[in-house]
Amino acid sequence: MLDSDTLTLARKVNDRLIVAGHMMATAESCTGGLIAAALTSVAGSSRMLYGGFVTYDNRAKIEMIGVPEALIEAHGAVSEEVARAMAEGALETARVDLAVAVTGIAGPGGGSAGKPVGLVHFGLATKERTLHRREEFGDEGRDMVRQMTVRVALELVLEAYA
Repeated sequence: MLDSDTLTLARKVNDRLIVAGHMMATAESCTGGLIAAALTSVAGSSRMLYGGFVTYDNRAKIEMIGVPEALIEAHGAVSEEVARAMAEGALETARVDLAVAVTGIAGPGGGSAGKPVGLVHFGLATKERTLHRREEFGDEGRDMVRQMTVRVALELVLEAYA
């Protein structure tokens, strides 16, 4: 399921947000809820996790967290613009202090020259700012891309609270 490094990161995220008195939400596409699963593997996570939006289909991104359809049409679901909009939409919908979002191509198919398998866009939104990170993990297999995505998402949250 979740490896020990991911669980350690999840514990750190839980601790940092609880100490800060903050709540967060996730908006997940390619991970299908694995970030929220990692966070809820830690006892006491209900003190810092509002919940998660699994927005795998584009319609879910639009209807659940308000990603503009025109943004998806213009840039594609796997893009910086959509990752930022997902994070901002989850932040606003859940009325939390922080939201992290991921959208990517886990594989084995679905990639292209411009958007290869293993490409993931991350968004992190707070009331003050929205950050973006792009990672190309490579065609390492679906499970590995998803695991690496969870780790980077948790690291982004920790960086926001450094």
